[in-house]
Amino acid sequence: MAHCKAGILHRVKARRVVLLLLAALPLVAAAAERPRIGLVLSGGGARGAAHIGVLKVLEASHVPIDAIAGTSMGAVVGGLYASGLSADEIDAALRGVNWEDLLGDRPPRADLSFRRKEEDRNFLVRLPLGLHGGEFRLPKGLVQGQRLNDLLRRLTLPVATVTDFDALPTRFRAIATDLESGERVVLGAGDLVTAMRASMSVPGVFVPVERDGRLLVDGGLADNLPVDVAREMGVDVLIVVDVGFPLLKRDRLTTVPIISNQMIAILIRRNSEQQRATVGAGDVLVDPALGTASSFDFRQFAGLIGRGTAAAQALAPRFALLALPEASYARWLAQRGRRRSDATPDIEFVHVAPGSERYARPVADFFGDFVGRPLDADAVAARVTEFYGLGNLETLDYEITRNPAGQQGLEITAKRNSWGPNYVRFGLSLSDDFEGNSAYNATARFVLAEINRLGGEWTWDLQAGESPRVATEVYLPFSYRHRWFALPQAKYEARNVALFDDRGRRLAEYRVKGTRFGIDFGREFGSSFEIRAGVHREDGESRVRLGDPALPADSFDVRQYYARIAYDGLDDVGFPRRGSAFFLDWTGEHDLSGNGFDADLMTVDWQVARSYGRHRAVLSASMGTNLDAGPGNVRNLYPLGGFLNLSGLAPGEIAGPHYAIARAIYYRQIGRSGTGILDLPTYIGFAYEVGNVWQARRDIGFDSARNDFSVFFGVNSWLGPLYVGAGYDDAGDMAYFLSLGRSF
Repeated sequence: MAHCKAGILHRVKARRVVLLLLAALPLVAAAAERPRIGLVLSGGGARGAAHIGVLKVLEASHVPIDAIAGTSMGAVVGGLYASGLSADEIDAALRGVNWEDLLGDRPPRADLSFRRKEEDRNFLVRLPLGLHGGEFRLPKGLVQGQRLNDLLRRLTLPVATVTDFDALPTRFRAIATDLESGERVVLGAGDLVTAMRASMSVPGVFVPVERDGRLLVDGGLADNLPVDVAREMGVDVLIVVDVGFPLLKRDRLTTVPIISNQMIAILIRRNSEQQRATVGAGDVLVDPALGTASSFDFRQFAGLIGRGTAAAQALAPRFALLALPEASYARWLAQRGRRRSDATPDIEFVHVAPGSERYARPVADFFGDFVGRPLDADAVAARVTEFYGLGNLETLDYEITRNPAGQQGLEITAKRNSWGPNYVRFGLSLSDDFEGNSAYNATARFVLAEINRLGGEWTWDLQAGESPRVATEVYLPFSYRHRWFALPQAKYEARNVALFDDRGRRLAEYRVKGTRFGIDFGREFGSSFEIRAGVHREDGESRVRLGDPALPADSFDVRQYYARIAYDGLDDVGFPRRGSAFFLDWTGEHDLSGNGFDADLMTVDWQVARSYGRHRAVLSASMGTNLDAGPGNVRNLYPLGGFLNLSGLAPGEIAGPHYAIARAIYYRQIGRSGTGILDLPTYIGFAYEVGNVWQARRDIGFDSARNDFSVFFGVNSWLGPLYVGAGYDDAGDMAYFLSLGRSF
């Protein structure tokens, strides 16, 4: 009996131990659970590069991040990390980009359509004015963000179909500001790229982003340090990284732009201080030592990453308390990686987004052949660039979406220029040799865009100055992608032409006035190559302006047959860094008035540019010949003189029926008059030129060519390339010059 009681007692005790252990299991599990960690990344423009350095330290310390809330550049870095990229991958993607090009207000010049490049050569004021309802309008921002948008699309492609930010590899929230109400907008669903772009759309710099019926701009205006948003995502501990711009001392508040920036910084800082006050003792606050580094100067990107790394490394003991063992961290990384699909989606349809229906035809032309194939992000980006480069769109974007049938495809959003669609561009050229000889021409081009379904244009050019001109043409493409076109045109122009004798002595200066009309047909190949041919008719008169009034005045009436082969792959007109250009023009003139003015005119222009860091070199050559120059035919003389056209001579100092000139130009970038995306690069350089004009082709040769040298200071200004310098001719002539506009 005693043995039986003992057995029963033992079983009761054992059962109590089991019950106690079962009761303690939740406590043991709770003790084993790690705290959920949230990351807060503030706005700060270029200063946000420091966030990447902080992320590198967190990864090296094996600190898992469960949720991210970011504003502006913090939303970009945070969104990329939330998409599954590592800190090193974000670093590699952003450190190597050319931020000046990436944040440009349009595609790089090499990606513009050939027609836009041709316009760029003659109308150098960079900012077009829109024409809408009889009013001039400016763009909503200096930067459209097209190239930045493309980069973010590529980087986040594996999560392109994720529309719930809680389903990303790391939960994410982006902060934006409603431009109408000023309210904070927390973005936690929809398209990830659009959310990142909206969060960093600085008003006046970036174009606002339309999303869910709202017009969204930079989240820093409403909440630059979203601590409360991250805490509401169910985290236990916060790591808060603040890269906001500090307030400047009185001695730095010296100009209107600086004072205006200080005002904005005060407003943003006030909200940030309120959020910083809620950071608890168990949270970690990271304040990278960024000093007064500019929010707009992305050239310092790599250095700012290092400063973020240094600031985080100083807090390594705090991060160690949040770290996982290596094996546990590896499992966490693997689980995070499983949410990022690297499979390439198949494209089963292409359609336009609501509001973009007017572009259904070009969308089908540009993107229709992607249906039935796996998505090729590079090919899609190339088509986006090609379509956007036509110049009539403010926004062109794509998303990977699913239709109600469950198919996966491309949804294209195309929005017309909100400041147009019609616009006006200005050109300005000015030269002065400081000897009393000066000349200027001011030009305006009015463009009536999209006059038909294929993107046709009607343009009017008005020029005042030394060479007044009125011209109009109608550009009629036959399709959007394969750019065959017709170009009916008409022009009236007056210009001065100097007449010289066989010894190069100036005899007189004629005023030549003419009216021309005709039609060209041609084709653009890609964005850099064009061929065209046409027939024109021109009539007018040449009268003596300066010189012996007894010299004859001529009238002319000619039929012209015209052909052109052109290639333009330069990245800039005034100060190219890379690329080349080649133009071959031929005009055959048949005199209809019986004055013997038949002529075959041919000109060739070639240019190639290379750069090595701040050093740039340009080689170029130009020639023109009049194969059948009639006596006294001043219309077809080629002038030389002026900057980079024999710089030691005054503009137009010599002219003849044949000319040739070669140039070797070196210039070095020495500084910028601004910072970051608002820079105006400045240069110092020199040039060697060899060339001349000749009265007969048999006289052309190096032994009769002039040798000229020049030194110059240049600025790539918003009005066009500006040069100040001096030139020397081997005949002993010397000229000083101020030149605004394209020189050759």
